[in-house]
Amino acid sequence: MTPELTALVLACLVQVASVLAAGRAMGRDAGSQWSAGPRDEVPDFSVATRRLQRAAINGFEGLAFFTIAVLVLTLADKAGTLTALCGWVYVGARILYIPAYARGLAPGRSIIWGIGFLATIIMLIASLL
Repeated sequence: MTPELTALVLACLVQVASVLAAGRAMGRDAGSQWSAGPRDEVPDFSVATRRLQRAAINGFEGLAFFTIAVLVLTLADKAGTLTALCGWVYVGARILYIPAYARGLAPGRSIIWGIGFLATIIMLIASLL
């Protein structure tokens, strides 16, 4: 398996952790009855819970682009040292992004996001070269 594909698997696992963290926080705020129910009414979640929800949503958005970059690089046989490094930078950025968002670190959260997004863009450009 290429380093980029390994990074993709790890990025997916980070996303799973993000979803679980948001779900746990939602359950803590709203209770088990709400968690097990149809969730028709949205309770007033804490600031930290709403941030974890947004971080999870953002993770899916970033993961879509990252997945495309990794698959195109792999299928086009364009992976290399730079793209492998970018893959690891993306995973590292996602790991740092979740707690940074949950804690409301500004502008740190945006900088971390930008680093991960830039890594993905570099990978996409590298697939064209």
